[in-house]
Amino acid sequence: MNKDAAHTNQFVISEEAGSPRAAERPTEPLEPSRDNAPHATEHTAGKTHLRESAHDTAQQPKRRRHRHIPLWAYKCMLVLAAAIWGLGTVVIKDAVDTFSPLWLVGLRFSIAGAVLAVVCWKNVRKNLDRDTLGAGVFLGLFVAAQFVFNTAGLTDTTAAKSAFLTGAYCAFVPFLAWAISLIRPTMYNIAAMALCVVGVGFVSFADGFESLSFGFGEAITLLSALFVGLHIAFMAKLSVGRDPITLTVVQFIVAGILGSAIAFAIDGPLDCGALANLELLGSILYLALFASCLSLTLQNIGLAHVPPAPAALLLATESVFGVLFSIVFLHEVVTAFMVIGFTLIGAGIVVSEALPLKKRRIPADEVAKEEMRVSREG
Repeated sequence: MNKDAAHTNQFVISEEAGSPRAAERPTEPLEPSRDNAPHATEHTAGKTHLRESAHDTAQQPKRRRHRHIPLWAYKCMLVLAAAIWGLGTVVIKDAVDTFSPLWLVGLRFSIAGAVLAVVCWKNVRKNLDRDTLGAGVFLGLFVAAQFVFNTAGLTDTTAAKSAFLTGAYCAFVPFLAWAISLIRPTMYNIAAMALCVVGVGFVSFADGFESLSFGFGEAITLLSALFVGLHIAFMAKLSVGRDPITLTVVQFIVAGILGSAIAFAIDGPLDCGALANLELLGSILYLALFASCLSLTLQNIGLAHVPPAPAALLLATESVFGVLFSIVFLHEVVTAFMVIGFTLIGAGIVVSEALPLKKRRIPADEVAKEEMRVSREG
């Protein structure tokens, strides 16, 4: 090799030493061109390498703009969804006094599915395949069940009691994850379940245990909590590798069809005249656009990134928002028994979710990553 070639190669290598591609490119000297023009070839090669290095440097700011959304942002999505649902409980309680609760579910999710499908049509068309469709239909069954039972339960119980009874699903999730993913619950999970069961008793028998006020409304509301837990556990598992927005659209459509079919079978044809009531129409639109489109989309995106156990804890704050909004807007009275029950349910949530992390003394982010890995592999 001549001296000029060696000098050119040293120059190129020194310029690229700080670039990400320096370790990937071979450092062998460039071979002279067969057309007896080594200087031109080497000079061109040097310019090419320098342009690539400059291009890499120019691309670095763009890579910074595409950082992943931090975990806390997904957790905030879950809390926001819980707050929207907390107000939704008050809206439903007011609506079912004058409208069929089953038709309310059918209309709510039919509108939500149509609106979200139109808004996100490009995304849905790109990601909708047979696998995603099957998972969405399966999850939609749990969405329909939980909202049918929860909405029907509000015809025979208060919004505050409904909110806290529904929040009991937080303690169910570890046991459901055990059944679904074969992850054995800990002693903290068992203790949490006991606290929640006792708390549910105090909430349900708010007028005193001698009144035995655990009736139809409380029973089916508690049943809806079971379907909420099932939906969370399965959503965390089935959302892996699938687009959460497309899954949400399919779930909405399935829930809307099932809700409308059940409403027609039990309550008869839809009373279109009732929809002329602007207050009722506003309630339906709030439930469809905010408590369904927005909140369930936030939930499903969050569940794709946050493990089921901490996600359930964050979503359980719906109970707190529900009671606060029922007191503010519906002027419901909270009795001493209800306060005891709320405290026990809240203690169960803390025991189930917070104490295991403190016991292990592991950073929360590492625990979240490990729980998500186990959930996906399960």
